[in-house]
Amino acid sequence: MAPMTFDAIVVGSGISGGWAAKELTEKGLRTIVLEAGRPIDPLVDYVEHVPPSEKRYRGMGNRKQVERYQPIQGHTGACDEWSSKFFVNDLDNPYSFPEGKPFYWIRGRQVGGRSIMWGRCVYRWSDLDFTANAREGYGVDWPLRYADMAPWWSYVEKFVGIQGRKENLPQVPDGEFQTPWPLNAAEQKSRDILLTKFGGERVITNARLAVLTEDHGGRQKCHLCGHCARGCITLSYFSSINSTLPAARKTGRLTLRPFSVVHSVIYDPAKRRATGVRVIDANTKQMFEVNAKVIFLNASAMESTRILLNSGTDEFPGGLGSSSGELGHNLMDHIMDGGATGTLPFAMDKREVGRRPDAIYVPRFRNVKTKHPDFLRGYGFEGRAYRPDWDRGMEMPGFGASFKKKLIGDLGPWEMDFGGFGEMLPRHENFVALDPHLVDAWGIPALRVSCAYSENEHKMQDDMVVTATEMLEALGATNIRTYKEDNPPGLVIHETGTARMGRDPKTSVLNAHNQVWDAPNVFVTDGACMPSTANQNPSITYMALTARAADYAHQLLNRREL
Repeated sequence: MAPMTFDAIVVGSGISGGWAAKELTEKGLRTIVLEAGRPIDPLVDYVEHVPPSEKRYRGMGNRKQVERYQPIQGHTGACDEWSSKFFVNDLDNPYSFPEGKPFYWIRGRQVGGRSIMWGRCVYRWSDLDFTANAREGYGVDWPLRYADMAPWWSYVEKFVGIQGRKENLPQVPDGEFQTPWPLNAAEQKSRDILLTKFGGERVITNARLAVLTEDHGGRQKCHLCGHCARGCITLSYFSSINSTLPAARKTGRLTLRPFSVVHSVIYDPAKRRATGVRVIDANTKQMFEVNAKVIFLNASAMESTRILLNSGTDEFPGGLGSSSGELGHNLMDHIMDGGATGTLPFAMDKREVGRRPDAIYVPRFRNVKTKHPDFLRGYGFEGRAYRPDWDRGMEMPGFGASFKKKLIGDLGPWEMDFGGFGEMLPRHENFVALDPHLVDAWGIPALRVSCAYSENEHKMQDDMVVTATEMLEALGATNIRTYKEDNPPGLVIHETGTARMGRDPKTSVLNAHNQVWDAPNVFVTDGACMPSTANQNPSITYMALTARAADYAHQLLNRREL
């Protein structure tokens, strides 16, 4: 096959790839999006309204099939009988990790990537986050500050459509919000109590969510069906399929090619530029090339780095972008599952209508004003107040009218859960590298992942249990059950790092505009670029970084500097 030529190549069609496609095409660039997986047809593949009675295993799933083909993906609850098709086949997409040191790499390979089943929580960072590495001596300093990012967050938030409540908290700045759903009665009462008892330090607020509460941009507001990870036929939640890819398609300058597995970047040492990418057709397994002036790697953090690692040259034998010795290093995730659940003593006469897709959020309060003696950085809580769901009927005895009356009439008391999500420090010893003995289904060298939480993260998790219990006690909760799970990294599905941005090419892979120091027409704007991970969900920051980098790439092209 003769090489195809475009103005721009985007590798990956998920959260950041969709934004790259939208921005580049809208700026006049003929752009090809190369997606490793299959196309998605929302009318067929979105199944949020399919009841368990219409599933072969009544929603319980085919455990033998998951154990055989998705032993890693099956660790996440979203990989269920409805949505397992959105997660990769682990046999076709292998990777390795040292014995006793697991890393759960949760992946989606289809048009839309993981934007189809992501958690949709979106929070800005503050300079408390951007300055943490320099202040505390971990990793490298971010080459950006809040002032650099704020206009780009606003830009993407206005397009995405985000529900949230303005709180004027410096550690989690407010954004461009639609009107939030009201907290339920138990959550509102809990918010009022904690504001008083903790002097405004611990605040229950709405989770800031990329789900519409108002019609927006041709998309309908959410109708509260509550099964977002299975798709959204009303396009109410943000995904690249629902939003950015259609915007790119409207320009007439988008070519979307599924089943296109990118092997590596082609580098011209004479020009000191990349000229294109090598691609393997997922169906025929034939290799071909695509050429372009500018390349955006948005395959997800570890996949984009795998492409760079597989792009070695005589000058860069460790991979394109490896001159600093940092390519593949400083892998991070968040740490979760430290917290507590308790039974609330109030709001027994209230019930909730619909399945609200948001949760409550308690923004970070540790290491904000005063230093904690046991750990650096901080964590926030996600959770909600709820009453027992319909699912309890599977374990209830009974039949007929009396059973139905009991199921809908006696909902029991409200439960409140606080589950922590904390920051993981960047550490050089947490890394990915090519496994010399392992290839994927298309013959491409696979990754070996070596990553573990440190004592800092474990002490943070201990504190999550303590503070969650304190809040429940302040609410007068009874039957308080604490939990602390020993999950490996990866399972939060917020993997970041491995091709970090920085101020110095000797200590970083990318510059302040997400360009690879070694090949400045290659941009990496997914999670790989992050020098630290803060404690907030990262996706809105990927989107803003991508829009910012695409704008800069366009400027450089206009000046003929790429």
